[in-house]
Amino acid sequence: MKAPVAGRVKTRLGAALGPARAAAMFRVMSANTLARASAGPWRTMLAVDPPGAVAGFENLWPPRFSRLAQTRGDLGARMAAAFAAAPPGPVVIIGADAPGVGARHIRAAFAALAGGDAVFGPAEDGGYWLIGLSRRRAASGLFKNVRWSSPHALADTLASAPAHYRITMIERLRDLDDGEDFAALGARALRRVRPSVAGGGENA
Repeated sequence: MKAPVAGRVKTRLGAALGPARAAAMFRVMSANTLARASAGPWRTMLAVDPPGAVAGFENLWPPRFSRLAQTRGDLGARMAAAFAAAPPGPVVIIGADAPGVGARHIRAAFAALAGGDAVFGPAEDGGYWLIGLSRRRAASGLFKNVRWSSPHALADTLASAPAHYRITMIERLRDLDDGEDFAALGARALRRVRPSVAGGGENA
């Protein structure tokens, strides 16, 4: 989760709707994602950027959730660092900009990892809104030569995965990245949801 600061988040959406409105929307999306992501028997952790941006976001990033700082580098480097920093066991990473994500999707991802090595939630734009690894077998080179923020992101990531990996795809969702996405998803995608208390277990 990035701090919802105008001009620093959702810049493509901001180009269509204005930076302040895009940041306000991302604040709602972040709160909704956190509420849904914590509604299951797993441990929810926040990978935040910038690390010290806590003041003013106490309600958005409640202290009851563990935080880890996002590292520098591209998205692949940041996700690899998050996987490495997480406690032992299967890990699922999601973004905060897929309004359709729910606890059932995360539950399905962990179920897929029970018998597999990796799971992806493909996005309609060619990227993905979820990635999970069982971490039973190493995945050196994962995220190598991935064209991020492009229609090739998912295909490139799959190509970088070890050939022996057992990979599952779950439901395809649409990210809210730009004005076209907002027009397609509608304002209903930004309705606030009630937060839930996170349980123990796997790491989401």
